[in-house]
Amino acid sequence: MVELAEIFRDAGPAYLRRFGDRMLPSHKRVLQKIIVCRTPALGGEMYFCPRCGIEHSVYHSCRDRHCPTCQGHEAERWLEKQRKLLLSCSYGLATCTVPDELRRIARSNQRQVYAILVRSAARALLEVASNRRFIGGLTGVMTVLHTWTRAMIHHPHVHMLFPVGGLGDEGASWIKPRHRRYILPGYALARVFRENVEQAFRKAGLDEEVPRKVWASERWVAHVKRVGDGDKALLYLSRYVFRVAISNERILAYDGARVTFKAKDQDGNAGPVTLAVEEFIRRFLQHVLPKGFVKVRYFGLWGSACRPKLEKARTILHAHHVAIGKKPPRISTHEPIPRPTPRCPKCGRPYERSPVTIPRSRAPP
Repeated sequence: MVELAEIFRDAGPAYLRRFGDRMLPSHKRVLQKIIVCRTPALGGEMYFCPRCGIEHSVYHSCRDRHCPTCQGHEAERWLEKQRKLLLSCSYGLATCTVPDELRRIARSNQRQVYAILVRSAARALLEVASNRRFIGGLTGVMTVLHTWTRAMIHHPHVHMLFPVGGLGDEGASWIKPRHRRYILPGYALARVFRENVEQAFRKAGLDEEVPRKVWASERWVAHVKRVGDGDKALLYLSRYVFRVAISNERILAYDGARVTFKAKDQDGNAGPVTLAVEEFIRRFLQHVLPKGFVKVRYFGLWGSACRPKLEKARTILHAHHVAIGKKPPRISTHEPIPRPTPRCPKCGRPYERSPVTIPRSRAPP
């Protein structure tokens, strides 16, 4: 299997020489980090198995959030930390997208526009959920920003996980959705989201770059669906939190000039896509987030200022489960996930001796 790091090691230096003077510092940093990921440049440990008589070198990871090789263990750790936020109810996932005309502006003003999209989407969901026609209570919102399609085309949108229901104004009851057919209406969520984005753009002075027709466009779309209970909902969302623009599993071939990978078109039809390696790298790097940008944010009941209300909601839902004779779900507490025991790749047994440290071959980029 071809990995992204292999492609970057082969074509990355030439890409830097050609476009380095026009690249953002964040793009250069990520490209250089992935190039040295799990190589002698970052150091590591050398293990020796006396049974098989072989040496096995394990090099350190770059641990960058845009590296597909480094995200597996991070997803597991994140899941353990988030379980303490869970309420014993079902969950929904809402997705808000923007028209094409805003994507160019977002790409040129990433930090500012991405923050606007996240806040506007979360406030829209909280506003619609507080409407008594739909729920009429305070719910929680966990937002995740995504900027790509399966073909790595720039397409910023916001995913939001939320409990199905909300805490009443008096804080003594948990209110379920008024309608059985749906949780929240997508059309109402899209309309409020559009209004919030328009207001934020005007406040930030970005509205002059946006054609007027955009604010009246019907291409503001919000989709809402149920995603299950508790751990199922978090597992579903973790795929969005730690997914990068492309995973190693989707890369099919690389011949030194072209990269072929699995993708889907707008109709959901799967098929291979082949790009010149320079275009492949360009598409990947346009999804690198600004340094320090917070990708996952919490609002409503899950906001830090509302944790007492979150505990009230937890108590109400727990009492409801007891009253109907249903066993409440176990609330997990975060415990550090132990590192896997290194094993010999030949015999599969744990190493008997401590490893020898391999120093860095050079300073990190």
